[in-house]
Amino acid sequence: MDKIDRVSLAITGASGLQYAMRLLECLVAQRVSVLVMISKAAQVVAAAETEFKIPGTPEAQEQYLSELYKAQPGQIRVYGRENWFAPVASGSGAPSAMVVCPCSTGALSAIATGASNNLIERAADVTLKERRQLILVPREAPYSEIHLEHMLKLTRMGAVILPASPGFYHKPQSVDDMIDFIVARVLSQLGLPQDLMPSWGAKLL
Repeated sequence: MDKIDRVSLAITGASGLQYAMRLLECLVAQRVSVLVMISKAAQVVAAAETEFKIPGTPEAQEQYLSELYKAQPGQIRVYGRENWFAPVASGSGAPSAMVVCPCSTGALSAIATGASNNLIERAADVTLKERRQLILVPREAPYSEIHLEHMLKLTRMGAVILPASPGFYHKPQSVDDMIDFIVARVLSQLGLPQDLMPSWGAKLL
């Protein structure tokens, strides 16, 4: 697999925005260009569950995230929900991989049915139709039959369902360790190197 140098990252309104922020930090550190989309619900979750102060406009979000993670100029680009001229809205401009993290069950449903009512949904639809890599990180419990049917449908389309369900075999000592467990899995799926946690069998015991 060729090294990925551009990734679309959609942040939706499920609990677990910390996963997305840590993933963005790791991608920036590896000099990957990241095309970011943040739903309004994700902004609400950020204010309610985290200390991240995500501004309301794409322009301000781009500046905030770039300064927060010391990104290179232009390395992080943020696009609004109805920016249909964004690169992610077309197969000719979208990156070869997209991650929806966290993925709300509403976003899961819309992606599974091809709704394309906003840029996040359209970007995922483009990723699927172009047979590119789509990784969805749902965070819900328990899952209903509807959720499971959508996951099965998307898996059959080629998407990867990677639930935010941290393991414990690496003996986490903090919440950050549990976040890193999932982020490490996402980076591995993208074919990117990671040193957040050892692979199974490597210095775990």
